[in-house]
Amino acid sequence: MTRTILSLAALSTLALAASGQPGRAASFDCAKAATADETAICADRQLNDDDVEMSVLYTQLKPLLGMGARGDMEDEQAAWLKRRAACGDDRACLKEAYRDRIRQLRSGFEALAKRGPF
Repeated sequence: MTRTILSLAALSTLALAASGQPGRAASFDCAKAATADETAICADRQLNDDDVEMSVLYTQLKPLLGMGARGDMEDEQAAWLKRRAACGDDRACLKEAYRDRIRQLRSGFEALAKRGPF
């Protein structure tokens, strides 16, 4: 079951990434990028892809959680966005921030799958 949930998340991520929405990251409009981190994400294809993956995972996981856990996840996302903003245009910092957040979100799916059954 874990494999099924993770496979669905991965397929959704790939479908969105493959759609190639020019000028748009998953979580914000690049035409309106106002901060150094947003500008760097829009200028770097890998960071843009990471943003798509993070956004899809977050969007898919959020409704699967109970209200308390959902609130915690929203708080974690807000804290993570502050961390991302603190990176400014440092691409290495941004890549590490995305890698960490994506890992956290994937572990949320794994925790749900372990609780099963579905």
